[in-house]
Amino acid sequence: MNPEVELNLALILFLPWFLILGALYWIYPRAPRTPARRSFDMAALALATAAAALGMYWSMFNADRQFGGMWKQVLATSVSYGLFLGVMTLALWARHAWITGPRARGKSFPASSKPA
Repeated sequence: MNPEVELNLALILFLPWFLILGALYWIYPRAPRTPARRSFDMAALALATAAAALGMYWSMFNADRQFGGMWKQVLATSVSYGLFLGVMTLALWARHAWITGPRARGKSFPASSKPA
């Protein structure tokens, strides 16, 4: 296998899934679409992709070679996917708290009618 392809195989294989998850993150919720939200979403997607790539490279160079060459790919894929999902989950919570949530829109629930 080409060494460049082998080094980037985890990212190549997961790129379609990362694109699907990124598109869903970008699209939902549909409102509000402010410049602050677009900037936050772009930064979150870039950070998630960078974290996934860095985790993949770290895994490829630090995997224990005694278990064979396939272990590098398994570890790289697992770490890359975990980091991407971790960053996107944190971004989703942060976006809700700061940009799209009820408090961010200036709405607050009365004490007796807070959602469960």
